[in-house]
Amino acid sequence: MAGNIVDRALRRVLEAGRRRLTPQAAGPSFRGAFASYAEAMAAVRPGALAGYDHAEIADVSFEKMCQRTLWDYPIMFWLARVTPGVTSLVDAGGHMGTKFRAFAHELKLPTPFEWAVYDVPEIARAGRARAERDGLSGLTFYDQLESTPPTDVLLCSGLLQYIDIPFATLLQRLPKLPRHVLLNKVATREGPTVVTLEEFGMAEVPYQVRDHAEFLRTLGALGYAIEDSWTIPTLAHTHPAFGTSASRGFYARLSS
Repeated sequence: MAGNIVDRALRRVLEAGRRRLTPQAAGPSFRGAFASYAEAMAAVRPGALAGYDHAEIADVSFEKMCQRTLWDYPIMFWLARVTPGVTSLVDAGGHMGTKFRAFAHELKLPTPFEWAVYDVPEIARAGRARAERDGLSGLTFYDQLESTPPTDVLLCSGLLQYIDIPFATLLQRLPKLPRHVLLNKVATREGPTVVTLEEFGMAEVPYQVRDHAEFLRTLGALGYAIEDSWTIPTLAHTHPAFGTSASRGFYARLSS
C-alpha cells in the first residue's frame, strides 16, 4: 500500500510539472540542418572542436548534470522497479557518472552493484579519474560497448541525439540484449530524421532529431515493447530549418 501511495504521489508531481512547463525555442546554440552525422561533422566551423571526444569539454556543465531535474523522475521511477535482483546496469552516454551521482543514494541499489558508464574515450578517461579521486568504487567506465558487463538494464539519458551509430547497432554491440531499456531526452520529430549542430562554445557537436515513428518501429523490430513514455516540454525546440521537435522518454521491455 505504501508503495502505491508513493507511486501516485510521484505521478501527481510529474503531471503538475508537465502542466507548468512550456516549450522553449532553439536559440543560437543550434546551427544548420544536415542529412547525416558525417555531413554535420564535416560542417563544423573552422577552429572549433568537432564532436564530444575531447578532454577540454569533459568538465562542461558537470556540476549541473549531477543535479536531479524534473525529467529524471520517470527514469528513477522505473529504475527503482527494474534494478532489484540485478547486479549491474550500463549507462550509455553516462558522461562522468553524472546520473550515478544524482540517483544512487535515492535508488538504494543492490550490493554489490556495478554502474557501468559507456562514453567516448576522453570522457571515459576523465570520468574514471574523477571517480577514483572521489572514492566511487561502484562506478566503472568503458569506451567500447563490447567490453561492458552483460546486463539486464540499459540506461541512455541524453545519448541518442549525440551518438554516431544507429540505436539498433548500439544494442547489438552489447554483450547481450538488455531486458529493460530506459531512454530519456530523445529528440524526435514527426518527419524524417535530421541532424543539426549544437554549439558548446569551443566545440560543435552533431545533434540528431529522430523520426519518431521510425524510432518506435526500430524498437519493435528488435523485440521491445514500449511500457511507458513521456514528453519533456522544456526540452522541445523550434528550428527554422525543420520545425518543431519533441523531447521524449521511454521505458521499453524485451518481449521475447
